[in-house]
Parts: sequence; structure tokens; C-alpha cells
Amino acid sequence: MGRVEGKVAFITGAARGQGRSHAVRLAQEGADIIAVDIAGPIPNLDYPHATPEDLAQTVKEVEALDRRIIATQADVRDRDAMKKAIDEGVAQLGHLDIVVANAGICILRPWDEVTPEIWQDTLAVNLTGAWNTVQLAAPHLITAGGGSIILTSSAAGLKGLPFLTPYVASKHGIVGIMRAFAHELAEHNIRVNSVHPTGVDTPMGSGDGTQRMGDLIGAHPRLGGMFTNSLPIDITEPVDISNAVLFLASDEARYVTALTMTVDAGNTQY
Repeated sequence: MGRVEGKVAFITGAARGQGRSHAVRLAQEGADIIAVDIAGPIPNLDYPHATPEDLAQTVKEVEALDRRIIATQADVRDRDAMKKAIDEGVAQLGHLDIVVANAGICILRPWDEVTPEIWQDTLAVNLTGAWNTVQLAAPHLITAGGGSIILTSSAAGLKGLPFLTPYVASKHGIVGIMRAFAHELAEHNIRVNSVHPTGVDTPMGSGDGTQRMGDLIGAHPRLGGMFTNSLPIDITEPVDISNAVLFLASDEARYVTALTMTVDAGNTQY
């Protein structure tokens, strides 16, 4: 029997990267999936955006595990679209037990090159999108008698990584709403936690941003060490984060709530 057998998980940003990995890992352990992703362009990204074909691939990989999946192209900033995706997914799959607020963007810029558009888009997707996800999904968990909510933050949610001001602000904000929801939803037997990865080998870590980061660290070498992990690795794999998500989603973590769980190879621990 799988560790989340018979449960239903709602996952945002599920078209690829960590989101797809979470969907597949939870499906491997018995969960059915409700998946959403914008699967389209967002301004100023330095890496390729997700596509409808990416979301279709997630569907294919979950179905190959003989699990059900309802996938919808939706923007986490659009409350009406999100509510429809959640409600219709629950109507088809019967209930909701796990929520993974994973959708996010990262736009690398030094502090004086951050535009109002970059600031607003990053906070809207990463922070308001997570708030939308939790607020709209929580009533279904209450109906189910409880559940687990996991919010994707970052090492940048626990330390002030340079050249990422809007991202750092949004991921610190995730910790705040996680803690607030954890206490308010506890009476409904709902646990709320955040996961804090170091670098992860996903499309977000590719594209022009890689060269941009190298150039910025070269110009500001005293800051480069802030990105260094204590363990002798440069980057983690998506499944490393998915395994943490699985633990927090499972009954093994039944008394774990309001936790900032690092999967950061020691990056924040100094």
C-alpha cells in the first residue's frame, strides 16, 4: 500500500520541473492528482516557459502509473479559473486531501534593474498565487476532515540571496502565510508546512539566467559564497524535493505543522 494511497492531491505549476516531479512521486505512492499550470508565457523570464505539451506530458506520466489525473491550464493569479479547476477536479475525483502550492517564477536582476513589472509579477505569482491556492482549496480539506498543505518556498525564503529581491520577498512571504494558515487551520486537522530547496535542476535553472548569474557573481565575488551548499553538490534533483513533499503529505508527518523544512544541502545552516 502506498504512503498516500487513496488520497487526492492538488498541485500548481505541475507542467514540468518540481511540480511534475511532485505529481509523479505522489502518484507512485497511490494518490490521484488535480494539476494546474499556466503553461504559457510570463514577461521577463530568462528561461523557457511551460507549454500545454509539458502539461500533457505530466498527464501521460501520471496515467502510466495507473492513477487518475485532472489537468487544467490555469493561472494561479486568476481566482475564478483556480476555483473552477479545484472544484471540478474535486467533483470528478471525490475529495481533496493534499495541496501543493508549487507554482512560481524567478527573475534574476540586480536591485537597481528590478522594474515595477518584475516586482509585481513575481509577488503575484509566487505569493498571491500561493494564497489563492490555499484559501480556495482549504474548504475541500475541511470537508474531507483534514489534510496536508505544502507550500514551496526556497533557501531564499530563509536568507537574503542577492540579485533576487522580488523572489526573496515572495519566498519569505510564503513562510508568513504558511505559519498563519498552520495555526488557523489546525482546528480542522489540517497541517501546513513549507519546503525550502537549494538550487534544483529544473528549467528555471536554465536559459540566459545561468550566464547572468555567473556575470553578477563575477562582478560581486564577495556574494558568491551565499549560493554555496555545505554538502559537496551544486544542485539537487526534483525528486529530492518531491520526497520531502511526500513525507509532509503522508500520515508519517501527522503531527508536523508550521515547519520550514529545508532540502538545501546545508545552504541556509550557518
